Amino acid sequence: MPKIGHISLPEFPLLLAPMEDVSDPPFRAVCKTNGADLMYSEFISSEGLIRDAMKSKRKLDFSEEERPFGIQIFGGDEEAMAMSARICETVNPDLVDINFGCPVKKVVSKGAGAGVLKDISLMVRLTESVIKSTKLPVTVKTRLGWDDATKNIEEVAERMQDIGVQALSIHGRTRCQLYKGQADWTLIGKVKNNPRIHIPIFGNGDIDSPQKAKEYKNRYGIDGIMIGRAAIGYPWIFKEIKNYLHTGEILPAPTLTERLEVCRTHLKKSVDWKGPIVGINEMRRHYTNYLKGLPGIKEFRHRLVTLNSPEEVNEVFDEIAHHYRDYIFEPQSIEIIDYHQKCPL
Repeated sequence: MPKIGHISLPEFPLLLAPMEDVSDPPFRAVCKTNGADLMYSEFISSEGLIRDAMKSKRKLDFSEEERPFGIQIFGGDEEAMAMSARICETVNPDLVDINFGCPVKKVVSKGAGAGVLKDISLMVRLTESVIKSTKLPVTVKTRLGWDDATKNIEEVAERMQDIGVQALSIHGRTRCQLYKGQADWTLIGKVKNNPRIHIPIFGNGDIDSPQKAKEYKNRYGIDGIMIGRAAIGYPWIFKEIKNYLHTGEILPAPTLTERLEVCRTHLKKSVDWKGPIVGINEMRRHYTNYLKGLPGIKEFRHRLVTLNSPEEVNEVFDEIAHHYRDYIFEPQSIEIIDYHQKCPL
């Protein structure tokens, strides 16, 4: 069973990827309930933490029920990264993760995220600065390389391990690919099967069904899988993958009652944590997948994304429950959605 420092994980753990504006405490709560084994904060700017920026500090929030839990930071300055790791340590997470994978221009242009892939020596220095500044295990999330000509993940993995990184999560695309095309897991497999590598290697990219999870587990030998976009509005994917790996059977699709129950739970937690205005607004991105497959749902969904109170939203949920009371969902692969160039790492 894989270990990250002192953290013991179950056999073949499923990780919830850190996603900007998605992986907040309300979303993490419904994913944890449905089987996510290790979760992370949204990625946090090291400079923002040092400036005490309200949004950055708020991303440090997590509950005991979420453990094991990691806080993910990004930045391009060694001193800032070290200081932000020490700030993270004050809230006592289980680990600190470094983001070397976000491809978004505003992050890359600051020499952070996937921008560091162009300078492996800088990646090493930034990582060392974090490791030396905290007693917590340090892990790294990255990509195959900057572009097709610089897929240097095998070298990166060895150098990260050599300086003390405790686990590595690899997204199977280059920075230049963003989220286009298919993720290439071939190099992830090579990293895992490198006899020099002994830290856990987690694969990430395009896992959208229990069948694919099992196929990639067997083909590439990775220690676990990180799931991002496929969990948006469909937290059951963790439970479904685990059941398929253990029994070879596909679970029945979540019923309408189960979907609406999770919608209500997610909404309540979102409102409790963010307040009614922001909490309701930020829930709207999840409804499409929660209710995907219902014929004629567009009219109800349009109302859901225009209402401004929890009571009104729950009344629409009641209407949906009555209108579709006899509808039976079929098991299906989850369609991985694009959520506007955020960072589903």
